[in-house]
Amino acid sequence: MKKTKKVPSKGLYLLPNLFTTSALFAGFYAITGAINGHFEIAVIMIFIAMVLDGLDGRVARMTNTQSEFGAQYDSLADLVSFGVAPAAIAYSWGLASLGKVGWMIAFVYATCGALRLARFNVQHNTADKRYFQGLASPAAAALVAGYIWVMESHQLSGPLAVYGLCAVTTFAGLLMVSNIRYHSFKELNFTGKVPFVVAVIVMLVLALIYVAPPLVLFVGFLIYTFSGIALTMSLLRRKRRDKKVDSTE
Repeated sequence: MKKTKKVPSKGLYLLPNLFTTSALFAGFYAITGAINGHFEIAVIMIFIAMVLDGLDGRVARMTNTQSEFGAQYDSLADLVSFGVAPAAIAYSWGLASLGKVGWMIAFVYATCGALRLARFNVQHNTADKRYFQGLASPAAAALVAGYIWVMESHQLSGPLAVYGLCAVTTFAGLLMVSNIRYHSFKELNFTGKVPFVVAVIVMLVLALIYVAPPLVLFVGFLIYTFSGIALTMSLLRRKRRDKKVDSTE
């Protein structure tokens, strides 16, 4: 019996790609907002893109509509929303005042974002799903956008604020291409039952975000950034301890 060759479908899954397109729109809107000097709107759009980016993959898995096209499209959208957009906002807000140095810092950040996404695409089938290798591009973008949002909300500017932005942008960019491990939280089951205390914690976090969104979000992602460094040091200590145990046996 002659086997019929399976022809791949030419159609696209609408629902997950709709979220990805919305995230891309938010990132592009952030860039235009920075160009026009609307920095608060621009950074808010980065956080909106983060929410949408987190939803598209989960929606695809819940509706069984994953596809290779969707994965590649999501990666390209992430490059715009979390690579190019934060770099453009940072440059327009303060890095431009440093001339070529500011331009270089913005470019390094955007390039690190592209390298981070390319490495993730290559390793996503073999890497440990519990951890990210390097700071995820949405978290890095949140760090840069959060800093600018804090400065804007408190009307802080000047050389010190710009130097702080240089440090945050460079730090976030280099962490994306580092080997530092970060919890991915992909093992969390949002459809299952959780202890009552978890609901209370979520309520408190939402209340804090409502009171001071820029500061709480920036501090939260800053804590997450340093948590990866602590996690990596802990894993290295455990690995060295296991080697010592093996060598003594």
